[in-house]
Amino acid sequence: MDIPGKQNNRRSMIIGSTLIVLAAMGFSSKSILIKLAYSDSAAVDAITLMTLRMLFALPFFLVAAMWRSSARPTPLTASDRLGIVVLGILGYYLASFLDFSGLELISAGLERLILFLYPTIVVLLTAVLYRRRIAVAQLAALALSYAGIAFVFASDAVITQSSNLQLGSLLVFGSAVVFAVFMTGSGHLIPRLGSRRFTALSMSIACLATLLHFSLSKPLTQLQVSGSILFLGVMLALVSTVIPAFLMNAGIQRIGAARTSIISAAGPVATLLMAWAVLGETLSLGQLAGAAMVLSGVLLVSLTKEKSA
Repeated sequence: MDIPGKQNNRRSMIIGSTLIVLAAMGFSSKSILIKLAYSDSAAVDAITLMTLRMLFALPFFLVAAMWRSSARPTPLTASDRLGIVVLGILGYYLASFLDFSGLELISAGLERLILFLYPTIVVLLTAVLYRRRIAVAQLAALALSYAGIAFVFASDAVITQSSNLQLGSLLVFGSAVVFAVFMTGSGHLIPRLGSRRFTALSMSIACLATLLHFSLSKPLTQLQVSGSILFLGVMLALVSTVIPAFLMNAGIQRIGAARTSIISAAGPVATLLMAWAVLGETLSLGQLAGAAMVLSGVLLVSLTKEKSA
């Protein structure tokens, strides 16, 4: 006979794991949708596509930001407001712009693997900022992760896909660095404000920053896109932004960050498979081997970091 507490834990684990898988699939589809938009119309660039995404996502995040639960929310201090603005601009505007720009030049599979390196950058940032010693296991994991990227990068199948491979990869790696800064800084605000509230507020700031960028650099007529691009913009907003953001937060609350990091590793694998099936990108044994090295290294970094926290 099962104990009720164990049944509840098992049910929570199943629900949480399912939410994380769905979130990972949603985030993974972003690269595919962006590449589809770029291939459908040469007139759509990074900031225009980002603006369409944010226009459709903003109402949902504004509602979530204004939503009040039964508990009274923690009042925002001046430093809280400044932190939300800075982190929102860094994590969801600048990182996204670099990522969208990089995807104009490199494959979706390579982009997702490079972006997935951000936990390793968080470890390095934490070591520098807080003068924490990096464990031997973490050093080995870091070496494995970056060796895997080098392995994928050196693959003939990848190199022939873009004449601007290095620039595109640097842009995406810059996105990973900026997002790692965001993750490091948000660790101080999320415990105070709660993940849902912080996500809603920071994403709302990023939406406004994106709209400001577009209004200063493009005419409004640039948003008069085809129906297919408009549909992809809606999909980017809902399937790859709003829904997975809240699914991920709900899943973390149920199963914890360590288990989440393991399940989220399915994301880059899903991107590689979708890029092969939908976009016709190559999927060689060298890429798969390099991807396995990256995923193993990132998982090891995440798990050792969780244990030492």
